Amino acid sequence: MKRRILDGDFLDRLDAASLILKTPMTGFFGGGRKARSYGNTVEFADFREYFPGDDIRRIDWNVYARFEKYFIKLFTDERQMHNQIYIDCSASMACGKPEKAAAALRVAAAFGYLSVSAMDRVSYKLIKGDKLEDIKITITNKDSFYRAAQYLEDTEFEGDLDMEKAIVQAKAPGHDDGLTIIISDFLTESDWKKAIDFLLYHRREVMLIQIMSPDELYPDFDGRIHMMDSEAPDLADGRNMRVVVTKKMVEAYQKALDEYEKEIIDFCAARNVTFFTVSSDDPIERVIFGKGYEAEVIK
Repeated sequence: MKRRILDGDFLDRLDAASLILKTPMTGFFGGGRKARSYGNTVEFADFREYFPGDDIRRIDWNVYARFEKYFIKLFTDERQMHNQIYIDCSASMACGKPEKAAAALRVAAAFGYLSVSAMDRVSYKLIKGDKLEDIKITITNKDSFYRAAQYLEDTEFEGDLDMEKAIVQAKAPGHDDGLTIIISDFLTESDWKKAIDFLLYHRREVMLIQIMSPDELYPDFDGRIHMMDSEAPDLADGRNMRVVVTKKMVEAYQKALDEYEKEIIDFCAARNVTFFTVSSDDPIERVIFGKGYEAEVIK
């Protein structure tokens, strides 16, 4: 199933924004972000004492005149970040009106576009079951981003999800070199928290974006319904059931959902991980620029 995720107006608005990461990180490709190391840019960072073999042109003679000791100037190095975007491709993401999958792809495309606009490198990783499928395109500029976006439009959403196994077994999670964004509904029995801790162990900055449909966030069911688990392999699966939905059941569901969201928020807050929930019918501008984005700007 092909999903259209880009349009001219959407890209025009993204051109006005840039990804701002919380902390400087180390990268490898000489891009535009401040790193923790020192290098040859013109922005002064610090002093350190001179050691034999250092470039004498970096000696600060004004400091020597005051302290009669040799100090050299250190300058901020700049590196290209490697931002990795993981997309939950399980069957549950293909549910909802509007469909969560389409919203997830647009969010992934938006963050990818903002990354290359900031001269960062991007990788897309599709979580399918307990495996990762990489989009094998080196995304470092807008041309390569457009090619990757065309690939994303053909993404299939099916089957179950084991986020922990898929991410922990990743061959190249990166180390202290950028932002990892995970886009999912997080409606899974797999231990996704271990996946987050694995990424943090590799000193990745982590952002979790939960995509939910309006009927999941604000259910409005009543009467007898046949509930089908989107990830069940067949109709005989025990997860499928016929139930009579009452007001108390809806209230119990809402309470359980609120408690689960609080659990995620507390987990992320303890680890300095960014987390937010969006509805699949939220305008993409509000996802990127925040809930306070002026309504009149959004057409």
